[in-house]
Amino acid sequence: MTIKPLITRSHVLRLCTMAATGLAISLQLATAKTDSSRPNIILIIGDDISFNDFGCYGHPNIRTPHIDSLAADGLRFTNAYLTTSQCSPTRCSLITGRYPHNTGAPELHTGLPEGQVMFPALLKQSGYYTVAAGKWHMGKYARSAFDKVVGGGAGGEELWVQSLQQRPKDQPFFMWLASYDAHRPWQADKKGKPHTPEDAVIPPFMVDTPGTRIDLASYYDEIQRLDRCTGEIVSELKNQGVYENTIILFMADNGRPFPRCKTRLYDSGVKTPLVIHWPGQGGLKQQGKVSESLVSSIDLAPTILELAGIKAPPSFQGVSMSPLLADPQTTIRKYVFAEHNWHAQIAHERMIRRGDYVYIRNAHPQLPQIIALNSAHPNLDQLREMAKNGKLTQPQMDPFLHPRPAEELFHVGDDPHQINNLAGNPERRPIMQEMRKLMDQWQLETGDNVPSLDQATPDRYDRRTGKRISGKGGRPNPGVTPGETRGAAKINHPGPR
Repeated sequence: MTIKPLITRSHVLRLCTMAATGLAISLQLATAKTDSSRPNIILIIGDDISFNDFGCYGHPNIRTPHIDSLAADGLRFTNAYLTTSQCSPTRCSLITGRYPHNTGAPELHTGLPEGQVMFPALLKQSGYYTVAAGKWHMGKYARSAFDKVVGGGAGGEELWVQSLQQRPKDQPFFMWLASYDAHRPWQADKKGKPHTPEDAVIPPFMVDTPGTRIDLASYYDEIQRLDRCTGEIVSELKNQGVYENTIILFMADNGRPFPRCKTRLYDSGVKTPLVIHWPGQGGLKQQGKVSESLVSSIDLAPTILELAGIKAPPSFQGVSMSPLLADPQTTIRKYVFAEHNWHAQIAHERMIRRGDYVYIRNAHPQLPQIIALNSAHPNLDQLREMAKNGKLTQPQMDPFLHPRPAEELFHVGDDPHQINNLAGNPERRPIMQEMRKLMDQWQLETGDNVPSLDQATPDRYDRRTGKRISGKGGRPNPGVTPGETRGAAKINHPGPR
């Protein structure tokens, strides 16, 4: 009988690797700044809000004075992109500095797998007090990155100020403040003046009906509440005398919950507001500036660590934005990428922006994407009737459209709403060829792939009626996710940047 050794050579090599990794992280944390000058950091994340639904981004009627004030004294980004237009995948991507298919949690309602490196955990290990308050949506493992995790009432902001008040006063702090505003169903803003249907601004891909205007007014009210709660955080920082040494970052997790926005890879879905405010010594070199440079949400993790004096780990696929804090017009990347995976329905779409061009690739063009008009949307029946009677333009038909384009190309400088698809234009053939090559390279280097339809996570809603067909919530019978069979969760290559 052959007796197998309890510890094999592979075990020893694995243990040595783990020890070396642990030592490297320990040395990295030991070199972090340890004095009282280390900045406090607050990351505020709005829910389901498009980038241009703030006064500082040009909306004429939504009341956002506090966020506008942060932008006026800070740095506002006009070309900041998320890696996806979906709630939980965005958060898992943000906390790890990785693309969704590289986190191991690329689909809605998927918890972050154990072992992924999270930037708040590195802050915590280096002496920061870390707290998350409000919306969570990242699973159990991600909680280990924080000293404290709490909820927060209807809008998610109820315990924000309290968390700031109850922090230890002898540590720098990092706070992940996430709202439910403005996620459906709407909750009335009892402390604010209601917006009216006349305040609604209707983009050309939405239908201007009384129902749409009423719906948008309620959406605006939730943004107003988020803005007021942001102002309360600023006031508390000033009361505690730590305002000057606190970096505030404001963003959203995906576009507004309306057709052709949330889940979509157009700017209305995947472009985010991003404001960085740092008034103190060592802060922004120029305040009240605007940066048009391309940045990705995965760039925030290495940026925050660098500002705290911590070196980013090799798992991060983003790049630090710190050069933009000194010179808003510099360039840190040539391209941004984003993805659309299962969001109650099978999807595999990929986006790249280079310069003023946006290219979108759809692996399943035969499938309609009605999820933006599921049963939670109050105007579904009316829109369906208008579509049946030919009363919708092609952009307004987006939720019902099938087959969909396999490829789309837009010039956002000439076409900010991305209405005119240039993919078939012979004059744009060179840019199409370049975008295809870049997309192929990114998918190859980051381990992205397309699961077969019979193995993918099944639809939860019928694609034509919007009615539930499987499961009571969450993920029905989870299937193979993008990148899973290629081990993407262990690939650190960032692809072209």
